[in-house]
Amino acid sequence: MEGHTSSITELAIVVVAALCCGLVVRSFRQPILLGYILAGAALGPSGLGLVENRDQVQLLAELGVLMLLFFIGMELQLRSLKAVWRIALMTTLFQIAVGVLAMSLLGFYLDWPIGLTVVLGFVVALSSTAIAIKMLEEIGEKGTRVGNVTIGILIAQDLAVIPMMLVVSTFTGGNASIGAGTLIKLVLSIAFLAILLVYLGRGRRLRLPFAKSVGRNVDLTPLAGLAFCFGAAALAGLMELSASYGAFLAGLVIGNSTSRRVMMHYTAPIQSVLLMVFFLTIGLLMDLGYIWENLGTVVLIVTFVAILKTALNIVVIRAMGETWPRAFLSGVMLAQLGEFSFILAALGLTAGVISPEEHRLLVAVTVLSLIGSPIWLEAARRLHRIALLGITSGRETLRLTLGPEAMALGRSGGRIGGRIGDWLRLAAKPLLPETAEASRRDQKPLAPDAGSDHDSAVSAPPRRSPAPPLNPGAAEAD
Repeated sequence: MEGHTSSITELAIVVVAALCCGLVVRSFRQPILLGYILAGAALGPSGLGLVENRDQVQLLAELGVLMLLFFIGMELQLRSLKAVWRIALMTTLFQIAVGVLAMSLLGFYLDWPIGLTVVLGFVVALSSTAIAIKMLEEIGEKGTRVGNVTIGILIAQDLAVIPMMLVVSTFTGGNASIGAGTLIKLVLSIAFLAILLVYLGRGRRLRLPFAKSVGRNVDLTPLAGLAFCFGAAALAGLMELSASYGAFLAGLVIGNSTSRRVMMHYTAPIQSVLLMVFFLTIGLLMDLGYIWENLGTVVLIVTFVAILKTALNIVVIRAMGETWPRAFLSGVMLAQLGEFSFILAALGLTAGVISPEEHRLLVAVTVLSLIGSPIWLEAARRLHRIALLGITSGRETLRLTLGPEAMALGRSGGRIGGRIGDWLRLAAKPLLPETAEASRRDQKPLAPDAGSDHDSAVSAPPRRSPAPPLNPGAAEAD
């Protein structure tokens, strides 16, 4: 009984910590999912140590993975992908190819097995749907051409995750070789997914067999959705395929049926709770001591991946016919690693392709990449604005990059904030405004207002928006 009470106490602590961290992160207008990760890191063995047994939440986290793929399939709007499908397809394929090739070259130098290089290539190629959409909303670009291109690429990446997971799940004992039977099964699975996407992309609405019996019953509707999700996952598992593959197909079928809106409405609270557990578990897996001991390596990898992905995306999107400002903003939005990187890393660990040490490194790099995405976006936007204005002066560049922080810290009134602000102002002096009038002049737009033309890199000021769904399809009407 004491053990049971202790488990309930730990669960209560987890829920309260997740809520508090979610509220704090939301106050800074950042994705709430980052708050869940930070809560897990704070409560885990490398933090306060309040939750030491990760196995207690592991099953719920695995259910959260299935629900994540189930909802992505349900929220997937194939109609929104048609307008930008060429850019989305080519960019995603190029990302995967370059990611695997780069990791293969590095693996050849470091004598890595083939399975490890493939998993690392897949991880590097993916971006975070939740984080990218949140940033698009914050800069007012979600409904523009930049937003459509970025979201189209994210949808293509979400679709590519399923074949990636099927490939990684075939690796056993660190062996990357695939037998003839497994290869046939893999090809048939991908072919079936492609055929289903083409069929559903024609706009036909399916009618589920239980839709009329369940109706809008508040008790039976969410239960029917869970049964459909876990039933398809179990069937895929019995066929020796990934359970996530079955969950995604179930969501895809429901998302293109007449029951889509009702099912999403009644199962959304379940998804929110399970996803909270999933991202909190990621925080529990973080080894803060490992990150501190290898801080230089982790930061170097995060920076390298961000620069590589940004440059790669800009080049490919520009080559597909988009303007430089559009290509730049879309490339910056896709610079971070994605939430599916955790899932692929976990599959690689289970298959023996990735060692526990390498898994800790991947988790640390992915988490820091997600946390640093807003900082990377703001820095890239400022540098892009400087490039558009044709500024070549080092002092002026320093003023435009550090000036806002210097002014904010100088107005904070605190001793530490004031001193830091003074140091930053000294670095940019004499270019920072010294009077209120000059300060107001300094706040004038750095480039002409784009008006209705959202292709300009100088976007509208950030506005507070509701937290987006994990996939853009949820925001559109059926």
